[in-house]
Amino acid sequence: MGNLRTAVLAWLFAHTTGRRFLLRMENLDRTAVGSDARQIADLHALGLSWEEPVLYQTDRLPRYRQIIDDLAATGRTFECFCTRREILEAPSAPHTPPGAYPGTCHTLTAAQREAKRAAGRPPAIRIIADRSTFTVDDVLHGHYTGAVDDFVIQRGDGTPAYNLAVVVDDAEQGIDQVCRGDDLLSSAPRQAYLATLLGYSPPTYAHVPMVLNPDGVRLSKRDGAVTLADLAATGVDVGIVLDHIAVSLGLAAAGEHIDIATLAARFDPAVLPRTPWIVSDLEWR
Repeated sequence: MGNLRTAVLAWLFAHTTGRRFLLRMENLDRTAVGSDARQIADLHALGLSWEEPVLYQTDRLPRYRQIIDDLAATGRTFECFCTRREILEAPSAPHTPPGAYPGTCHTLTAAQREAKRAAGRPPAIRIIADRSTFTVDDVLHGHYTGAVDDFVIQRGDGTPAYNLAVVVDDAEQGIDQVCRGDDLLSSAPRQAYLATLLGYSPPTYAHVPMVLNPDGVRLSKRDGAVTLADLAATGVDVGIVLDHIAVSLGLAAAGEHIDIATLAARFDPAVLPRTPWIVSDLEWR
């Protein structure tokens, strides 16, 4: 439900500002077979359309690896053998955000790196950041300044990291505005910094509030009917879902039937809520 609401908002931002609306499957992590087709069907059911083709990140692995190799060739990367636990437990400098990379592997010698490989630790690849903060422009959050550290651009299993893939894709697809959940706001400065390092212009952002359960946690299967298919099985059709999304955005009155074109006519980013939408089963009755 959170993904659907964010997709509606992304479509509204695009169509009310004369932008193209693009769909990208960020599928570098393992995904269930057929999940992309279900997502596409759900978006169509809400009345959304986009400019073809749909981009799949797994089709672009050679491009990401070329970028990583280019960064390595210019001395902008280093191998990191740290586990997540080691990073969290490492002492950090004053004013360093919790979980920020402490630079442990930055100065390893070639012999030390070889010893770690021999011990069976495949390295991740991190960017060498030459600044500690970066500021991005966000429609809902204004000028947001966040931490930048030596973040991962390729995971230990050889998979390009999300922070690299989205930056390259945004630039090469001509994307100048990104709409997504505000749980990703803190990652935007790293991505915008990497964009400038690669010679790209960072996009503006619209980090929108999440959809949460009554306990303040992201919705999941344990919360009951949280997908269009789940809701349809309980007698809640897609029109009712869109009506509730519209109400949650302050774009419709409770009980009003709405369609996507009417939402576009009413859309005003200034009136969008800045707090999460708390969803319970009772809301669908």
